[in-house]
Amino acid sequence: MLRLDCPVCGLRDHDEFTYLEDGSITYPKLTNENQDDWFDAVYLRENPRGRHVEKWHHTFGCRTVLLVERDTLTHVIGKIKPAHPKIAAALKQPATAKKRS
Repeated sequence: MLRLDCPVCGLRDHDEFTYLEDGSITYPKLTNENQDDWFDAVYLRENPRGRHVEKWHHTFGCRTVLLVERDTLTHVIGKIKPAHPKIAAALKQPATAKKRS
């Protein structure tokens, strides 16, 4: 059984999550009108063997989008962190820390 350790909710069954996409893709800037760049980014994918970064959405939990490192051969889960840098940074701060104005 595949279980993901959500940094917000804790260890959960994979049924609570939805796979989104390859987490290593860098999309072109929205101002880029080159159709070949967009075609490559949207449709062309590698099918890696071994460790790979994927985006998963905690659909039936905190609704956070996560970057999950998973081995595609063994399904062993490595690092898991929020995809959004501000959420990742907030989770690293102690609960008692407050911003000063």
